[in-house]
Amino acid sequence: MKIKAIITGATGMVGEGVLFECLKHPDVEQVLVINRKPGGLSHPKLKEIIHKDFFNLQPIASQLAGFNACYFCLGVSSVGMSQEEYRRTTYDLTLHFAQTVAQYNSDLTFCYVTGAGTNEQGRIAWARVKGATESALMRLFPKAYMFRPGFMKAVPGQKNVKSFYKWIAWVYPLGRALFPGGFCTLEEVGQAMIHAAQKGYPKAVLEVKDIVTLART
Repeated sequence: MKIKAIITGATGMVGEGVLFECLKHPDVEQVLVINRKPGGLSHPKLKEIIHKDFFNLQPIASQLAGFNACYFCLGVSSVGMSQEEYRRTTYDLTLHFAQTVAQYNSDLTFCYVTGAGTNEQGRIAWARVKGATESALMRLFPKAYMFRPGFMKAVPGQKNVKSFYKWIAWVYPLGRALFPGGFCTLEEVGQAMIHAAQKGYPKAVLEVKDIVTLART
């Protein structure tokens, strides 16, 4: 199965890593990235749309048709944000984008990057918002997969890596060996997303061990 994928968040660490994997994978034949600012990457498979307002997709909606996968890697930290603002930029924005894409692609596989510790019934506000987003996406798409990747090792050549990751990258080999349930690579995340669209997976919510398993499938 050949993949035609939409990727959001490609100017962030996770989205850029997933994009790199898609561009080099032989079964991915087309990638559309939707960014608020130019990503600065050129490739024969790649098309980029610059669009600042993800709450108003009507100007680009017709360009979202003809895809069989969406890798939603766009996200913000809850630090310094009110609960209302975080819900708007996480739940509301994600669902608006997902509903628009669903209108144009009836058999889409939707992969959403959420976070370890997500819990719709939990005590932490961000975890509840992420959990509500997961639940809504799983109701919207028959083929929806929630990715909870934990600590991720960047793909070689990435530009959009948070500075603190560069300082603590040395921890990765030790963490992977001692706590395999909390550490994976962005290469594995990208490969798992591609395989999810091609083959599916028995579970809709993928923890780190599931991501690694699916990446190797």
